[in-house]
Amino acid sequence: MFSDLFITSIGIEEGLPADSWLSQLPVVQSLKKMGRLPITRPVTFLVGENGIGKSTLIEAIAVHQGFNPEGGTVNFQFSTNDSHSDLHKYLRISKGMRPRRDGFFLRAESFYNVASNIDEMDALPAPGPRIIESYGGVSLHKQSHGESFMALVENRFRGNGLYILDEPEAALSPMRIMELMCFIHGLEKQSSQFIISTHSPILMAYPGAEVLNLTEDGIHSVSYKETEHYQITKQFLNAPEQMCKYLFSDD
Repeated sequence: MFSDLFITSIGIEEGLPADSWLSQLPVVQSLKKMGRLPITRPVTFLVGENGIGKSTLIEAIAVHQGFNPEGGTVNFQFSTNDSHSDLHKYLRISKGMRPRRDGFFLRAESFYNVASNIDEMDALPAPGPRIIESYGGVSLHKQSHGESFMALVENRFRGNGLYILDEPEAALSPMRIMELMCFIHGLEKQSSQFIISTHSPILMAYPGAEVLNLTEDGIHSVSYKETEHYQITKQFLNAPEQMCKYLFSDD
């Protein structure tokens, strides 16, 4: 059913130095043991605790697919801080037969740099329309962080594309996260694929998505209700006073 995905599996090539810090990441060790991580759904979530390697892996996937390490489309070439890892050099990614017509790497922590680069390019003389017209026509710096995220998704994501998102919920209210889910749903119906790193139990409840839980013990496909994110959030919301009393106890 999903044989026309742009990315169908992820693995690690031979040659990654054993003494590299990348080799110590739990996600890299898990990929080595698995040999191949199948990607079977149009929407895939990578979830797990801090330090497990989610953002490093999703960055490597994006760079391997030709996207700028700090975010943007394959046409963005700027660099404000060359801090991305070399993991992309050792990834083995299997692709579907269908060519993509669109794509974007959204990285929450460096989206400011993407917005700045758009403004800088639009300040230069050019014969065609301004780049910002593809993002809603208003400078992303003249909007709140969350509004600029949503302007990007609503105006720039055009369908039939590969969209790699690293913690998109970082700037979004719960209502905006649900709005993002609506856009993902519309783009999925336009033959798009999403690979998303997230901590949001709301976002990972997206119907039909595969939730890949990255742990010290491996990578496992789970329901979103099996994730620690959902369980801890539910416990807190069910009894916030009790949880705070426990958290702030002198003992």
